[in-house]
Amino acid sequence: MPSSMRFPRVFLYAGLLFAPVLSAAELTVVSFGGANKEAQQKAYYQPFAASSGIKVVSGDYNGEMARVRAMVDSKRVSWDVLDVESPDLMRGCDEGMFEKLDYRRIIKPAELLPGAAQPCGMAAYAWSTVLAYNADKLKTAPRSWADFWDVKKYPGKRALRKGAKYTLEIALMADGVAPHDVYKLLNTPAGLNRAFAKLDQLKPYIQWWEAGAQPAQYLAAGDVVMSSAYNGRISAAQKEGGKQLQMVWNGNIYDYDYWTIPKGSANLDAAYKFLAFVSQPAAQAEYVKGISYGVSHRKAAGLIDKGILANLPTAPQNLKQGVAIDSSFWVDHGENLEQRFNAWAAR
Repeated sequence: MPSSMRFPRVFLYAGLLFAPVLSAAELTVVSFGGANKEAQQKAYYQPFAASSGIKVVSGDYNGEMARVRAMVDSKRVSWDVLDVESPDLMRGCDEGMFEKLDYRRIIKPAELLPGAAQPCGMAAYAWSTVLAYNADKLKTAPRSWADFWDVKKYPGKRALRKGAKYTLEIALMADGVAPHDVYKLLNTPAGLNRAFAKLDQLKPYIQWWEAGAQPAQYLAAGDVVMSSAYNGRISAAQKEGGKQLQMVWNGNIYDYDYWTIPKGSANLDAAYKFLAFVSQPAAQAEYVKGISYGVSHRKAAGLIDKGILANLPTAPQNLKQGVAIDSSFWVDHGENLEQRFNAWAAR
């Protein structure tokens, strides 16, 4: 998930990096902590331990790939299953930091949603950037990113994440580009110029946000009439009494985090058993009771309460309206585009 969306972490003590290799009766699973880890504990770690007899030792980290590289290079790998963001999955797979997965030991890839089964990682959960608004502040609900740009119909400030990623995709969709064509355009100089020209139109009305908690705060306070936002944050605000905060799934931008096995794990068999367990629709249906992230099995949606399903990125109706983040594009072009964006924003 995006770093600005993450909940506070509990740092692992330094010795864990070079801790003694655990026995096969234990499995160390490391993720990003917070509310997500709590949901994983209830839906995955505890039931897996009860059914397999394999103790799960859970840990937190902040996405530091240097720590994983140090373990792999030293051949002292103490983490067995690791939650990573999609760009880190791609880089780590290319650099030999993760095991190439044998899906015969997990699940048939065809049973998973598109993009969920990667060579070195299986989708752990999906999250989305959506259009959010305060229903108490607007007479008419917005329906699209084009409405986000309509300052006559919806006067007032609107908030966008201060960065090129997500913002350029949103700008093109606001300019009429279909979700499935967004990256075709972004891969061309003309498409990039079009995105920045569209942002020029809205620039006087933009209030930038950088932390994932800010959009809900801005909306609740009336500082902005609409905002891009992470779906999990808006769902959490709704549960805490902010029922007036609503989401528009048309044009949502979604991405997966992935379960990986660090190269050289001494508990490879147990790691595969864990991946097989968490890939099952019943386990995933339990997971979303704790947090509003999407799941990867095609049949999981049929087991999820409709009220919960409506707020998940992988609900069939939400997937149809969304665009999947192209991690390859951002790995290749992200640095240059962020520099261009920062120069544009500073003008």
